[in-house]
Amino acid sequence: MAFAPSPTPRVRRAYDHRLREHVVRTGARSLARHVPIPRSTISTWQRRGLRPVVTIEPLQQDRQLLLESIVKLDRRARALAAVVRLLLVLLRVSGFTLACRRLPCGEAKADILRTIATAEPILPLGLILRVLRLEAARYHAWRHAGLACHLDDHPSCPRTSPGQLTAAEIATIKSMVLAPEHRHMPLRTLALYAQRIGKVFASVTTWAKLVRERGWRRPRRRLHPPKPTVGLRATQPNEAWHVDTTFIKLLAGTRAYVHAIIDNFSRKILAWTVAARLEPATTCHILLAAGKHLVSAGRPLLYADSGIENINGVVDATLLGACLDRVLAQVDVAFSNSMVEAF
Repeated sequence: MAFAPSPTPRVRRAYDHRLREHVVRTGARSLARHVPIPRSTISTWQRRGLRPVVTIEPLQQDRQLLLESIVKLDRRARALAAVVRLLLVLLRVSGFTLACRRLPCGEAKADILRTIATAEPILPLGLILRVLRLEAARYHAWRHAGLACHLDDHPSCPRTSPGQLTAAEIATIKSMVLAPEHRHMPLRTLALYAQRIGKVFASVTTWAKLVRERGWRRPRRRLHPPKPTVGLRATQPNEAWHVDTTFIKLLAGTRAYVHAIIDNFSRKILAWTVAARLEPATTCHILLAAGKHLVSAGRPLLYADSGIENINGVVDATLLGACLDRVLAQVDVAFSNSMVEAF
């Protein structure tokens, strides 16, 4: 059985850097004929240009100064290497790693990407990622996110989720929520109104979520006149009366109904009675009893609530005969019948 001969290793020729510099600067025609340099090598030199060369010959410095600078640089390199080793040991002991930790802030990711880009010309990318304990897939995902969208963590990206609200739509929602002319609309009505006029097409839950997360406070100005804090005040006796009925629960389990009429000016109880049942005749009885206190020809205003004991045909006939004008509290006027209810 015959074996094929192993190929001999190809030997690459090395040239002095000054020859390459001479070819790049002056051209191949200026070379002497006795210098055996292939045309392919010359064309490659001319296409790629000069390479950085580390040498002490082109530097116009003294040899001793160069040696001193080399010593300083070597000392600095050893110090930096010692600091790097200390940092690596500290990271290894503390267990710091980016594998199980999220960085929601885009600025932190941008700082790491800028640091990696600065170190790439000096160190291989794999070594940099091992030092940072950063996965390669995560690094490339950050780079892609920085080019396509934003590095901040969001539930979704507008470029991949067209249904997400844009910044202009969120600004429109904010202006409509905080607008004084829309303060009378509930949030659901406001969301439907925005869809009807073609401004923002979003559900009411999205509106409520934005209002809750961003702390928007809708204007709550009073649309109605303020309620009076001071009730009815009469200027003389028999100008305004108050009538009301209340019940008292007895120990036997029965109820007793107390009917009373009070004068607004003097706070005097003009008539009262206690009955076992709530009947209109009882209200007529105390009205006639209170009518005995009328000494002038005026018509007192009788303030009453809207109960059945105050609004019926029998009471209406009694009021007409007793020359009284009935006023329903919180119906005909904004005042309540609290004066008699306080007794």
